[in-house]
Amino acid sequence: MSIFALGGVNEIGKNMYAVQMGDDIVVIDCGSKFPDESLLGIDLIIPDIAYLLENTSKVRGLLVTHGHEDHIGAIPYVLKQLNMPIYATRLTLGLISAKLKEAGLAGDVKLHEIDASSEVQLGAMRATFFRTNHSIPDCVGIVFHTAQGVVVHTGDFKFDLTPVGGQYPDLHAMADIGKRGVLALLSESTNAERPGFTPSEQVVGEHIEEAFRKAEQKVFLSTFASNVNRLQQVVNAAAVTGRRLVLLGRSMVNVVHTARELGYLHIPEGMLVEPTEVNSLPPKRVAVLCTGSQGEPMAALARLSSMKYRQFEISPGDTVILSATPIPGNERSVSAIVDNLYRLGAKVIYGSGSVTGMHVSGHGSQEELKLMLSLMKPTYFVPIHGEYRMLRQHALLAEAVGVKPEHIFILKNGEVLDIEAGQAEQKRKVTAGNTLVDGYGIGDVGNIVLRDRKHLAEDGILVVVTTLSDSKIASGPDFISRGFVYVREAEALLDEANRHVTQKIKELLRENVNQWNTLKLAIKETLGRYLYEKTGRRPVILPILLEV
Repeated sequence: MSIFALGGVNEIGKNMYAVQMGDDIVVIDCGSKFPDESLLGIDLIIPDIAYLLENTSKVRGLLVTHGHEDHIGAIPYVLKQLNMPIYATRLTLGLISAKLKEAGLAGDVKLHEIDASSEVQLGAMRATFFRTNHSIPDCVGIVFHTAQGVVVHTGDFKFDLTPVGGQYPDLHAMADIGKRGVLALLSESTNAERPGFTPSEQVVGEHIEEAFRKAEQKVFLSTFASNVNRLQQVVNAAAVTGRRLVLLGRSMVNVVHTARELGYLHIPEGMLVEPTEVNSLPPKRVAVLCTGSQGEPMAALARLSSMKYRQFEISPGDTVILSATPIPGNERSVSAIVDNLYRLGAKVIYGSGSVTGMHVSGHGSQEELKLMLSLMKPTYFVPIHGEYRMLRQHALLAEAVGVKPEHIFILKNGEVLDIEAGQAEQKRKVTAGNTLVDGYGIGDVGNIVLRDRKHLAEDGILVVVTTLSDSKIASGPDFISRGFVYVREAEALLDEANRHVTQKIKELLRENVNQWNTLKLAIKETLGRYLYEKTGRRPVILPILLEV
């Protein structure tokens, strides 16, 4: 038996793992993550499924633990390359179905609804499930029953004993699984550095309601669209304070529609109004639920903060609540939005959830991670879903509750844990990593393209157009600058550049060098050297030769 880390270790997001027994492979989760500012023009990052494509005939299905983007976001892209049946709980399946419909794949994929009591036979492996809770309803952990032993994948979890949606973690089921024996446990590590227990989601509801009561005008609240439990608390606060609710952001509208249709989100009849109807309501009777809590430039909150949202605006005295903690790397974008909101005269509630009371994590802290380890009592332990420091801290927690250090494996993406006759070892790797999505292209943007984009972004481009006739210069060189210098303000620089290029072309033509590749290379070298001496910059130089 083998456990594959195809995504989601040494990083937050892009979760994908696989368990293989003989000729049967089962995939766990299929998530995406958003790019950082170094990945210019990239829309999304999804897992590299090269190993699965090499073994298409062995893939028996995809099991999904819950409906967050970092667990389902890559599904439409992956299924275009590798169609496989999907097994997920009702809400998760509803969110996946919406994505498939949007991607034009509805009806092409076999979707199977499961719950915590389901049992699925996948080749030589049997999968059962147990209920967990998180910041979205319908979360499950997965138990693989194999000839080698039991493998458990927790999914994302916390132990919230007063959950908003009433979906309690099934401690009895977890204890029973551990009592029967667990060969290997894969457990999430997001909050492995945080001591104690993660507070209950109900705490947030109280603070949201208080803020709604104090607000004298419109209230805007931004959170993750998929945090359905948080959305319900916003609805509850709006109902208690007599506010009508507006939804802004495509993902927010889609998730609310799906969750409401399936009965996971309860909104009083007549509460939802269109953005165009807001002007007819008193500001004190309006609440807005929007996307953009992570500073995404095209999300609703960013557009509102820069006054680029048509038919809707934030007015002086409005209250804006960021009900989320910035993911590492997003702090600068969030800070810029907060600054813009203050410039608009808004009252802004933001910052660490522990300070404002407007956010609690959906992930278990150290004591909850130790509780999961104690319930499962695994022989082997693989911390997953976290940066390396989080995985390392989780490994130390496992040691503290009795797991032998030599039985703990911190994998990297692509590494494989092989278990044979009860003995585990990590000695091999498979292809894994990032596949970059750019517009309609999946995986067609690589390191060379990204390097060129970075070069263009830093130094710009200079196009040099020269027309030749009978081995002589008929016209030009003419320059077209984009992102390098403004032509009208750099006439002296470009005149001198023209002189250097003209001199070099004439010199080569006199020597009967008329191969265009040679001429273009000479132009690039001559011009590049001169421009670097004068400006300290190296623009992308694109020579164009025409013949008449």
